[in-house]
Amino acid sequence: MVVDVIIVGGGAIGLLSAYQFAVAGKRVRLVERGHAGAESSWAGGGIVSPLYPWRYSAAVTALAHWSQDFYPGFAQRLLAETGVDPEVHVTGLYWLDLDDEAEALTWAERQGRPLYSVDIAEAYRDVPVLGSGFERAIHMPGVANVRNPRLVKALRAALAAMPNVELREHCAVTGFIQESGQICGVTTADGEIRADRVVLAAGAWSGELLETLGLELPVEPVKGQMILYKCAEDFLPSIVLAKGRYAIPRRDGHILVGSTLEYAGFDKTPTDNALESLKASAEELLPALKDAEVVGPWAGLRPGPPEGM
Repeated sequence: MVVDVIIVGGGAIGLLSAYQFAVAGKRVRLVERGHAGAESSWAGGGIVSPLYPWRYSAAVTALAHWSQDFYPGFAQRLLAETGVDPEVHVTGLYWLDLDDEAEALTWAERQGRPLYSVDIAEAYRDVPVLGSGFERAIHMPGVANVRNPRLVKALRAALAAMPNVELREHCAVTGFIQESGQICGVTTADGEIRADRVVLAAGAWSGELLETLGLELPVEPVKGQMILYKCAEDFLPSIVLAKGRYAIPRRDGHILVGSTLEYAGFDKTPTDNALESLKASAEELLPALKDAEVVGPWAGLRPGPPEGM
């Protein structure tokens, strides 16, 4: 198939880009070094917002606003098309004992976002399983989380049904084809692939690929380790975040607690030290997790820019 667009990288962004191009009538080939959706798009928490949106640029703020409006409706569209529910779960988010609470509230007022200071007693009424000792809370009611492995599964199913899309997995891109000062394709172990446009969505690997063009993209892999618990479906009604760690409720009662921030290259092996740290944070935040079923830990690699987002 002659293609209009090559997508390099099969995570959520690469799959979504392929979907949008295909819906617009473009012929798309997505090339993925491993199995699509198996890196940070599988391992992440899926909160449809930066953890601290007021700490970043206006561009990040705009993207967060767009995402919170986009994903609930898009999930329903994917469910209708594929029968796979990405499980966008609107729960809101409580930040507890923030050092920069005043800055967060000022940002929200300036941006017109629904972020409010609430009495800590109200937070405990809304989230009765919270650990003791928290003194302050702010709340954003519209924050959602998406079950990212299911989002990836739904996107894969949607793309598989499109005749103008080819998904090529286990095909590593090794470089780019340049002619007359323009990028017109990629090189792989299986040969060249040419197209009018090339979209780079390779996450933590994007910097290495751009080095083949003599370009420097200040992105490096940031290891994040997490732990998953199984609780009752109504155990945790909201995402909660304190001391840099969060707990995310899934619809079926799974609770995801994360995450570490580690600069360890491309090593994503879970470690005992991180697991113990995550358990301690989980039990401080939600003491009942001490007796909950631990489904297991895992680790993934985020693309980390200099701003530390």
